[in-house]
Amino acid sequence: MMGPAHSLSGAAAWLAAGAVAAGYGHPMPWPTLVVGALICAGAALAPDLDHKPATISRAFGPLSRLLCVIVEHIAEAVYNGTRMKGDPHRNGGHRTLTHTWPWAVLIGVGSSAICVYGGRWGVLGVLFVHLVLAIDGLLWRQVKGGHQLIVWLLAATGAWILADVLKDPGNGKAWLFTQPGQQYLWIGIPVVLGALVHCIGDAITVSGCPFLWPIPIGRKRWYPLGTPHFMRFRAGSAVELKVLMPMFMVIGGLSCVDALGLIKLR
Repeated sequence: MMGPAHSLSGAAAWLAAGAVAAGYGHPMPWPTLVVGALICAGAALAPDLDHKPATISRAFGPLSRLLCVIVEHIAEAVYNGTRMKGDPHRNGGHRTLTHTWPWAVLIGVGSSAICVYGGRWGVLGVLFVHLVLAIDGLLWRQVKGGHQLIVWLLAATGAWILADVLKDPGNGKAWLFTQPGQQYLWIGIPVVLGALVHCIGDAITVSGCPFLWPIPIGRKRWYPLGTPHFMRFRAGSAVELKVLMPMFMVIGGLSCVDALGLIKLR
């Protein structure tokens, strides 16, 4: 899928997780719901760090472009170094390492560690990065003209405000993980969820996605999992724009009001 659909699916996934959590007796305070949705929307773009034309490559200027080149080379090396007889040789690392569950877990654990051990500045850093990505994905029509400095300023301001709101008692910094030293540990969850939702989104397109690596399937370690071929579509097609994106909006909206207890859908 394209960046806007990935971001929208990430936000909808976290809002749906909020509704599920409320149903199991662990409702999210509204700051947790909002912050998690924005982080998940941003994290749903992050797996394309292996693809130079992707939205994330432009998000932080020369730094992100350089990082995309490095990650693509690493992903290509890992692919060719671990492939089995059924996996073809590849030039380029797109939709390989960063589109797997180990990568999703790795960046989620890393984000939690930054927030737990980095304190306020760690939380600000994680929020800023993911807010930049979320704005680029969700407001792509407004920022596609190259107004990236405005995006950075908006993300920095939003991160500062949300970090202040989140730290107040009862506003969600200790949601789900309540023991001493576990504040902000939950922030890794929307990061993992966003990355996995990205992989699922790519799996329903024509190329599929090898997100079960390194588990071998048949003669392939990089098996491109996906729906039956007749159900797949091309990224950016009418199915994505006119069916899936409106569906994500409806799911996200209904899940949000349910998670906040405004309307009970269960």
